[in-house]
Amino acid sequence: MEYMKEKISKKAKGPTKNMTVDKGYRSLLKNIKERIRLSQYEALKTVNKEMIGLYWDIGKMIVNKQNTEKWGKSVVEMLAKDLQNDFPGIGGFSPQNLWYMRQFYTEYYKNQKLQPLVGEIVQPKRYEQNINVI
Repeated sequence: MEYMKEKISKKAKGPTKNMTVDKGYRSLLKNIKERIRLSQYEALKTVNKEMIGLYWDIGKMIVNKQNTEKWGKSVVEMLAKDLQNDFPGIGGFSPQNLWYMRQFYTEYYKNQKLQPLVGEIVQPKRYEQNINVI
């Protein structure tokens, strides 16, 4: 009986004897793996694009409020605290990171080469419409 279990498990793990099925299987496996990798890559690009847009928008909002309302540094500290409380499972909203977002915006918003690229990512109307509704 022990011999039978060993023989069955070896048979299940070993390569298929039918070469047509084997080649077809390997091709299918290769295609599925390529598709998975492509999807992973596309997902990462989408996430990165959204994160860049988010950082740009947060930096821009902070700059605009500081300019129009004459808010100081303490606002960034308060924002960080409130964002961390409202989004406890999400990192990246420390005071230092909010300053980096602000710096990202101020460093590059006048850059004629970069600004159009970020503009393609951000699509400001989407956020402005949501803010106007609120």
